[in-house]
Amino acid sequence: MLTRPIIADGDPDLPEAEKMITLEHSGTFTLGCNYWASHAGTRMWSDWRPEVVERDFAALAAAGLTTLRVFPLWSDFQPVTAVRGFGGALEDLQMTTRELGEQPLPDTTAGQAGVDEVMLERFAEFCAIAERHGLDLIVGLITGWMSGRVFCPPVLEGRALHTDPLALQLQGRFIRTFVTHFRATPAIVAWDLGNECNCLGTGTSREAAWTWTAFVTQAIRTADATRPIISGMHGLLPSPELSAGWTIQDQAEHTDLLTTHPYPMWSRHTAQDPLDTIRTTLHASAETRMYADIGGKPCFVEEIGTMGPMMGDWQVASDFLRCNLFSLWANDCRGLLWWCAFDQTRLTGAPYDAIAVERELGLLDEDHRPKPMLTELTSFATLLPSLPATLPERRVDAVCILTNGQDPWAAAYSAWVLATQAKLSLRFAWAEAPLPDADVYFLPSLTGVRPITRRRWEVLLARVAAGASLHVTLGDGILEPFSDVFGVRVRSRSQRTNPTSFTLPTGERLTAHHGPDLRLSVEPGTEVLASADDGAPMVTRRAYGTGQVTLTAVPLETHLTATPGAFHSPEAEPWHALYRLLTATTPRPVDSDSPDLAITVHGERYAVLINHGTTPALARFAPEAVPVRWLHGSGTIPGHQAAIVEFLRSEP
Repeated sequence: MLTRPIIADGDPDLPEAEKMITLEHSGTFTLGCNYWASHAGTRMWSDWRPEVVERDFAALAAAGLTTLRVFPLWSDFQPVTAVRGFGGALEDLQMTTRELGEQPLPDTTAGQAGVDEVMLERFAEFCAIAERHGLDLIVGLITGWMSGRVFCPPVLEGRALHTDPLALQLQGRFIRTFVTHFRATPAIVAWDLGNECNCLGTGTSREAAWTWTAFVTQAIRTADATRPIISGMHGLLPSPELSAGWTIQDQAEHTDLLTTHPYPMWSRHTAQDPLDTIRTTLHASAETRMYADIGGKPCFVEEIGTMGPMMGDWQVASDFLRCNLFSLWANDCRGLLWWCAFDQTRLTGAPYDAIAVERELGLLDEDHRPKPMLTELTSFATLLPSLPATLPERRVDAVCILTNGQDPWAAAYSAWVLATQAKLSLRFAWAEAPLPDADVYFLPSLTGVRPITRRRWEVLLARVAAGASLHVTLGDGILEPFSDVFGVRVRSRSQRTNPTSFTLPTGERLTAHHGPDLRLSVEPGTEVLASADDGAPMVTRRAYGTGQVTLTAVPLETHLTATPGAFHSPEAEPWHALYRLLTATTPRPVDSDSPDLAITVHGERYAVLINHGTTPALARFAPEAVPVRWLHGSGTIPGHQAAIVEFLRSEP
């Protein structure tokens, strides 16, 4: 459960009050869901029924959930309309509500901000109900985008909601009024910028996105400095070109907590495999760690779900959820909020009348009958108290550097899955930021003419010269210096027209089907680890200073990301064996031959083992790691189950 904000001297108005919630603490985990009332969905504020909310909250609290993300719908709470004169010119603002109809902006603080005081009263009652049931609330402030529809004040329809002066003025007034009104409310533990506010408009520049975020966060902090601010965005990347100007780094600069919304349907490159297979069940952890590592701020899964029974039945959805719960906990991803609390199959208004995928997403149906996914959340909530109260940070085996010119998420996603299958733990870094110290670095699927600046490249090479190892998988990327580093020269390059097969020293047979066909000549002192059937070098290794560099002439990460079944099907090639070969000297106190078994080691004391496949997986321990005690599960881990082990030799 989130810890309540601590108010200095009991005074909620003191701006220097301490803020801290569990989501900000490494090694802890928060369980909850996103909430719209079971009877009305997005219409809950205009069709206010507190007795329904009371029943809803009782059911969610009884299931062991502690945290709800909730939404004061912008169009309901700030129903500002236009008074237009000759030629349609905007002459004044007024308020139009169901209760009072059209009226001038009332002569009250809230009224002058265009905020409906009836809605404030309803939200206050809503918070009181939450407090009675011990539920913490994360409040999404600018809820103007929801389930495929924009809900903005009528006067703003058609305007650019991130940059239009009137839109910014109304957002600022709403935030100041709402946050000030509720800053003394104990049930509220954090302010969220809103629901996926980067979806409120298109064509936003990076500078405009940065400015909007700075404006909103400053408005929140001016009204309440006691609570953390949550980003609430969806689909960010470190480079602005593929994320419409909204970047991980810019959100991290302004907010206290980052969020992912890792749906297997909406996120890039994720609708490849079944819900209960390793690539899909690792998506949330991979994306959340990418955000946290590159942003330098805690990140949690703020929305997740399977998008209904046509994506997979409830048993498959339960397996998907169970794997995600353990994986997110093990990788310090802080929390999971399911989308959403209740089904919405009986609602007839927009967006539910038009968008079929929005109707069957609940943990319970409209009659409050629980689904198996709720049982899964309850089981995990019951298990957590028996596990370490604060799970030590996982050991990181290698840093994966994402670079310019590539699709960074495509590279990161497959790198994470390959590393997991090879029993490695990755940390992500961005090539344009200072590089963290590490013994092992990966540059996956290097692409383009400016993948990494000379300054960063020289820093990385200095780390290798001092003893680190660097592993590059090469697409059409250009590096300089190159030949002097890797001990190979590019004789020619073209696009691959035929599959190229090669065999690793450990016996695994691999085939490159697409991407650049690089013809390399090897210089003295360079070892060829694998050659194609026609003799062309495919994997090379060379000493560099006291470290070493390896080069694989295949952009395997981005290739695999675009290949359905690349990690789980019977025909899948064992590309993770390459990662395993390149890190053969990495200590592995716990190991397994199963590519579906994820293993994270936490300090000197614990390990978490998660089977992302259907076949039971067997764990084996290095001699120095035994004896052990199983805190959960055993050394044989059934499909879609987890085990937690304690190393007894770590005890004094």
